[in-house]
Amino acid sequence: MAQAAFEELVEDFEFLEDWEERYRLVIEEGKAMVPLADALKVPATKVDGCASQVWLHALTDGGVLHFDGESDAMIVNGLIAVLRKLYNGLTLDQVAKVDARAEMERLGLNDHLSAQRSNGLRAMIERIRKVATAAA
Repeated sequence: MAQAAFEELVEDFEFLEDWEERYRLVIEEGKAMVPLADALKVPATKVDGCASQVWLHALTDGGVLHFDGESDAMIVNGLIAVLRKLYNGLTLDQVAKVDARAEMERLGLNDHLSAQRSNGLRAMIERIRKVATAAA
């Protein structure tokens, strides 16, 4: 069910020897994203439940989800990039069918994030799912 971009990330993770290398890759993915426009960093796009500041701006075009985001924390920016690879380009119906926890497990993220980061990741996934459900 995962997008090709996510599958490529899974393959990249498989070649890395340890979690520190994987952690660096997640951060690099975040650094490669285009920053979210300041005008989109508003209360409506802010994600509650994250220890850091997080904004997700989602659009649906022809029943397909696209979103961008930004955080003030490097690792969270990377997690946003990972979620973009997982969800961007899926139809609204497909978004609901993604087992995000299982997909993140393929990357080993569930075992290596702090409780606060895990809660924030769940909050971001819930926001994405809510946007898709509301738009469907």
